[in-house]
Amino acid sequence: MIFKLFLIICSLNFSLSLLGSSDFFVNQVDLESESLLKKVTEWRQHLHQHPELSNREFKTAKYIEKHLKSLGLEVETGIAKTGLIAILKGSKPGPMVALRADMDALPVVEQTGLPFASKERSTFNGLDVGVMHACGHDAHMAILMGVAEFFSKHQDKLVGSIMFIFQPAEEGPPVGEEGGAKLMLKEGIFKKNKPDVVFGLHVNPAPDGVIAYREGPTMAAADSWKIIIKGKQAHGSAPWAGVDPIMISSQIVSAFNTIVSRKLDIRNLPAVVTVGSIHGGVRSNIIPDEVIMEGTVRTYDPKMREKIIEEMTTIAKSTAEMNGGSAEVIIPNGNNYPVTINDPDLTKRVLPVLEKVVDRKEFLVRTDRSTGAEDFSYYAQQVPGFFFFLGVTEAGKDWTKVAGNHSPFFVVSDESLDTGVKAFVHLTTGYLFKEY
Repeated sequence: MIFKLFLIICSLNFSLSLLGSSDFFVNQVDLESESLLKKVTEWRQHLHQHPELSNREFKTAKYIEKHLKSLGLEVETGIAKTGLIAILKGSKPGPMVALRADMDALPVVEQTGLPFASKERSTFNGLDVGVMHACGHDAHMAILMGVAEFFSKHQDKLVGSIMFIFQPAEEGPPVGEEGGAKLMLKEGIFKKNKPDVVFGLHVNPAPDGVIAYREGPTMAAADSWKIIIKGKQAHGSAPWAGVDPIMISSQIVSAFNTIVSRKLDIRNLPAVVTVGSIHGGVRSNIIPDEVIMEGTVRTYDPKMREKIIEEMTTIAKSTAEMNGGSAEVIIPNGNNYPVTINDPDLTKRVLPVLEKVVDRKEFLVRTDRSTGAEDFSYYAQQVPGFFFFLGVTEAGKDWTKVAGNHSPFFVVSDESLDTGVKAFVHLTTGYLFKEY
C-alpha cells in the first residue's frame, strides 16, 4: 500500500514537472530573450517599412497570419475586416488570457531617416498621403508575434489558454465605416471564447524599459465632433449682404473655451475640448456660405461628457441663429472611445509581477492619467483589463526631448521590445498558474 502511494506521488510530481510553472516560463524567456529579440526586431522593422491605414491592413494581416500558422496555431482571419485571432491551448484546462496588439498606421509622412523608414503612400479622406507607423503599432504587433512564438514552443508546459488578438483600426476607421475593437467584439470574438482577463500595452517616449501604469481611469474617453455652419454667401466688400459663417465659427471657438473653465467642476477629473480644423471659403474677397469645424472632446466621466456635448450643441446652434445662420452639430462624428479603465484589483495584483520584469524598481512608475484615448477600453468593458505603457526611447537619449507619438520623427528603440515580450509572458503565466 505504501509502495503504491509512493508511485502515485511520483507520478503526480512528474506530471506537474511536465506542466511547468510560472517560474519555468519566467526563467525560460530570459534564456531565450537574445535570440527572440532578433526575430522581434526583424518583424518590427518589416512592419514599420510597410505600414497600412485603418481598415486597410491587408498585407499586414497576411504577414502575421503566415507567422502564426508557422507556429501551428489555428488562425481566424477577416474579423472586423482585416483583424485576426489565434488561440493557443495548454496541455491542461485553466483560465484564458487575452493579449491584444493593434495593427494600423497613420497618414503621416515619415521623416526619421531610418534605413527601414516607410515610403508608402495611400488615400485618406480623398487626399494622397504618406503612411507611417508613427504611434508604434509596429512594435505592438512584433512583441505579440514574439510572445506567440515563445508560448508555442512550450505549449506542453502551459495550463489554460491564450488568445492572441491582432486588431485593425485602433486609430479609428474612416468616417462611415465600422472598425476596431468595437467591431471585433460585435462580430463575436468574446462570445465563443470569452477570456478571463485581457492585457494590452502601448509604447511611448519614456526611458528604455520603463513600464508605466495607473489604476482606474487611465486614458480618456474621446468623441470626435463635426459642426456644419450655414450662412449666406456675399462679396467681401459688402458683408452686410450676407451671413458670415467664418465670423460665426470664430465666436463658437471662443465660447467653447469657456465650457471647461466655467461650466464644469474639474476638481476631481479633467476634461478637454479641442477644435482641430476649420474649413470655409476659397477666395479672400468672398464670404462663403458654409464653414465646417471638427475637433474632439476628452473626458473621464460620463456625466461630464453629457454636459460638454449639451453645452457645445447649445452654443453652436444659438450662436449661429443669433447671427442669422444655422448650425448642425454631429457628436460623436464616427467612432468614439470610452474611458480606458484598468481594473483596480487586477492592477494591484499584477504590480509584484511587473516588478520582476523591470531592471530597477524605479522603472515601474505610476503615471498620470493620459488624455489620449484607446479602444482597448471596449475589451476592458467586457472582462477585467490592464493596459500599460512601455518606454521606448533609446538608452542615452533625453526622453523629454524626443518626438512623441503621431510625430513624423517618432522612433522606437528595438532594445525595448524585449521588456514588452517579458511583461506579457510574466503577466500571462502569473495569471494562468494563479500566482496572483
